[in-house]
Amino acid sequence: MFCRTKVRRNKDGSTVEYLQIVESVREEGKIRQRIICTLGRLDELKDRDITRLAESLQRFSKEKELAGLARDALACLWSRQVGPAWVMRRLFEMTGLADILVKEADTTKIAFNVKEAVFAMVLNRLMDPCSKRQVSEWAAKDVYEPPFAALELQHYYRALDFLADRKDAIEEELFARTRDLFNQELSLVFFDTTTTYFEGMKAQPAAFCYSKDHRPDRLQVVIGLLIDASGTPIAHQVLPGRTADMHAFLDAIKACTRRFNLRRIVMVGDRGMANAKTVKALEEAGYEYILGVKMRRGKEVHETVLSRAGRFHKVDETLEVKNVEVNGRRYVICYNPEEARRDAEVRREVIASLEKKLGRGIKPLIGNRMYARYLTFDKEHASLNRTLIDDEARYDGKYVLMTNTALPTEDIARAYKQLWMVEYAFREMKSNLDLRPVYHFAESRIRGHIMVCFLAFYLETIFHRRLAEIAPEARPSSVLADLARVHAVKIKNGDKTAIIRTELTGDAHLAFRAARLQVPSRVLQT
Repeated sequence: MFCRTKVRRNKDGSTVEYLQIVESVREEGKIRQRIICTLGRLDELKDRDITRLAESLQRFSKEKELAGLARDALACLWSRQVGPAWVMRRLFEMTGLADILVKEADTTKIAFNVKEAVFAMVLNRLMDPCSKRQVSEWAAKDVYEPPFAALELQHYYRALDFLADRKDAIEEELFARTRDLFNQELSLVFFDTTTTYFEGMKAQPAAFCYSKDHRPDRLQVVIGLLIDASGTPIAHQVLPGRTADMHAFLDAIKACTRRFNLRRIVMVGDRGMANAKTVKALEEAGYEYILGVKMRRGKEVHETVLSRAGRFHKVDETLEVKNVEVNGRRYVICYNPEEARRDAEVRREVIASLEKKLGRGIKPLIGNRMYARYLTFDKEHASLNRTLIDDEARYDGKYVLMTNTALPTEDIARAYKQLWMVEYAFREMKSNLDLRPVYHFAESRIRGHIMVCFLAFYLETIFHRRLAEIAPEARPSSVLADLARVHAVKIKNGDKTAIIRTELTGDAHLAFRAARLQVPSRVLQT
């Protein structure tokens, strides 16, 4: 049904235009227009009459009055992102994190809503990371989440102090609610460390030292992260900047025993963790372990393990394994044929370049570690160390693991390869969640900021896992991008206002399915 104009020609040759309401009907297989009524001559109808008629008709429409025809009176007051807030709040509550924060806050004298302040900071990390000062403005103007309206800037800073103070309790409660992940006979726990730096020069417990971010000019702290076999973070540590990986690993072992009461687990760590002290601590705690070892520095590995005869067992195209036992200790040698070819090719190129440079004097070569390792220096002369070059071929494409588990050799190799999950976690926290740089000076604020990033990564991990269950081919980043396009829009028509949501586009619906959440109705508030 629609309006049209009909022109009628008079006998004197003049024309008159009429406004009609018609509908399209099908008669004998053809579409025809049937006149419902004629409203009158268009030249005699006034604009206000047509407007009044449109407004009166709107009262009988099934759609909301605000979506009517009175366009001149319709105004959009604001548009704010709402999709991510809905989905992440659902996960925030389903994981028990919301209840944990309320429970911990109830033991304090804090009067503001700590739970909402923490959720706002976590949501901001996930969708649009910015400083805590900017979070206050973002929560008030860029996202539609009514509980945020009562929050002030001071509440966010005080929430950081709260998180720093209650970090261990929150992590332990979260783990207790998901400990079914560890109800298996055997569980893997992965550990690794990274560093993060600060822009301020008074941060504690930061220090100047070796930086994995390549920023030795900045104060930094060491962060250790424990992750389970599914990739879900268990706990994190914030340690002084000069803490060695070995000491961080020892603290992680104590945490597993004291805080989480984990008994039947396999700790997986890289080469920086493997030494006599950590191995002794693991064995005293009753833990099994899979640790990478340094092939060139350990005498037992260098002289005995790598020299032990035996055939490799093929696991797949990129992995072959061999089990070796020396002095009652079990080692697994892992070999990647493709990586071995690349290592050999790189070494050939280095040696060829070095042979050309030797004729130009040794001075430019002394400080170059890549070149110096292949040279033998004698006063002002240098020559290629052919013995070392031939020995290097033994390491091509290989890495060695030390373990006390009874797992099959291929399972040990696969478990160690899963350490990428921790590396991914650090990359995610540093890039998408903007862990660094940190502008806080006070220790509690630093620890609180890192805790916010930890909780954001925790929710993100849960979301990715649930999404993979319902749509294995979906890309989480694309789903979240589509979800971010769902906005709440406040519109006004005359003296009436309402808040409506925009339509879901792309894969946004998958986010709601993953969170087991029904899509809210179009009209959010009238």
